[in-house]
Amino acid sequence: MDFNVMIGVVAPFLGTVLGSAMVFLLKKDFPEIVEKALLGFAGGVMMAASVFSLLLPSIEQADNDGNIGWMIASLGFLGGIGFLLLLDVVIPHVHVNSDEEEGIKTSWTKTTKLFLAMTLHNIPEGMALGIVFASIVDQSVAMSTGAAFALALGIAIQNIPEGAVLSMPLHQAGMSRFKAFLYGSASGIVEPIGAIITIFASHLIRPLLPWLLAFAAGAMVYCVVEELIPSSQHGKHSNIGTILFALGFVCMMILDSTLG
Repeated sequence: MDFNVMIGVVAPFLGTVLGSAMVFLLKKDFPEIVEKALLGFAGGVMMAASVFSLLLPSIEQADNDGNIGWMIASLGFLGGIGFLLLLDVVIPHVHVNSDEEEGIKTSWTKTTKLFLAMTLHNIPEGMALGIVFASIVDQSVAMSTGAAFALALGIAIQNIPEGAVLSMPLHQAGMSRFKAFLYGSASGIVEPIGAIITIFASHLIRPLLPWLLAFAAGAMVYCVVEELIPSSQHGKHSNIGTILFALGFVCMMILDSTLG
């Protein structure tokens, strides 16, 4: 695998590790206003990445292949939404700052379910990374190298707050700082693993690329609407989440435009 591609694949995981390391730097509870700001920013980045780095290239590639671009992008997008909805219903998990359990009922600890919730939301990011970089390896015209790295950088940026909002609550619940850091970091390991598997299968997925790009976009948007936006708007300081959502969206849009 090309070294530059490997950097792009690993970068988002390093963002999760960096965010999880916040547990060593903050001695008090994670400030609510900062948490909402980070969640809002992450949501904006993911939403923009879904549109500019996934949906638009999906339509373009489908049109270039002689198909109806908007139709393939629409069906793929809805498929991604449905896939994450199914996982959300089946996998036992609990969201940050919530005691309400979702998914199949089990006797697993809240720590395990919190870890699964964050891992669940990292799945679409790993899918997106793999699909985009697979198109680069396969020399597809649907995605430029700059746009692929913009997506990787955008996901890395939004993974920093995600790692922090997982490791900090785990430590506050009684887990040691080092163990909380390991849990927070491990939640992001599905991204490079999924991406690498997809890249090695690039020759197989080439005909399905427009579908898969839209599918990954739908999965990412589901995570934004299901978790990031509600968490950033709950309780006080909701305006901060809204403002940072807008800034995150603009930052990702600029990255995609300048690097793409």
